[in-house]
Amino acid sequence: MTNTTMSARLAIAGQIAAQAAELALGFFNRRDAIEVSSKRTQDFVSEADVAVEQFIRSQLAQHFPQDAVIGEEMGGVLTDAPCWVIDPIDGTSNFLRGSPLWGVSLGLVENKKPLIGIVALPVLNDLFAAESGKGIFLNGKPFRRDDRFEDVQIVSLGDSSDDKLDEASAFYQGLRAADWSVHCYRCTTVGMVFAAKGIIGGHLQRRTTLWDIAGGTVLCQEAGLDTVVKFARTADGIEDYRHMSVAAGTADLLSAVIPLWPGFEPK
Repeated sequence: MTNTTMSARLAIAGQIAAQAAELALGFFNRRDAIEVSSKRTQDFVSEADVAVEQFIRSQLAQHFPQDAVIGEEMGGVLTDAPCWVIDPIDGTSNFLRGSPLWGVSLGLVENKKPLIGIVALPVLNDLFAAESGKGIFLNGKPFRRDDRFEDVQIVSLGDSSDDKLDEASAFYQGLRAADWSVHCYRCTTVGMVFAAKGIIGGHLQRRTTLWDIAGGTVLCQEAGLDTVVKFARTADGIEDYRHMSVAAGTADLLSAVIPLWPGFEPK
């Protein structure tokens, strides 16, 4: 049975994300006047990223003062306790170029498992919210993934400046050889939302971070997609939320991925 009402916690988090999306959209509409810096090659941060994260952190402190927080711009420490994970503007490059393909992502992780996921796509006027085992809401209303035309095989492929180009090229070629058309949105959040929405068959990203996927993972799981998330480990064996991988998609897609992705396991 589809839930018709959100939990109080999901509703509050959704309101925070909606307000953050409005703030981000204001920056987007005047982006020619905002300050921008570069973390590394093709990895940008703007004053909008920082302001949106600060806003979300202040709201979380007010409503959920007992919970920890990790954000892309201000960091944090991941433990097994409940922890909110913020990507204030995922797809900053798209944001700066004027593309609508960027989002605000907020997730709640406990025991390193995403339990709540909220993603706002401000330019597209979409706010997705989901809680593990309780379904998805789009702009406050229950939502079900569109599974028509699954034989039109389209997949989103995430990329990273850390990718080894020969491996990335081989992965792309393997997907194409398996008759999958490949999109690259330059925004993990958009790829995962489009997969959950049913626009594409799934999103694959071999190098990502917890803040990129914490919101979208729950959406994909609640949409009925097979979803595999893995942490890399540091030299001393600690799971590293800055180095992760994600595969979320239909059973057909994940079957095609197995021979292309060494070490990948769908279950």
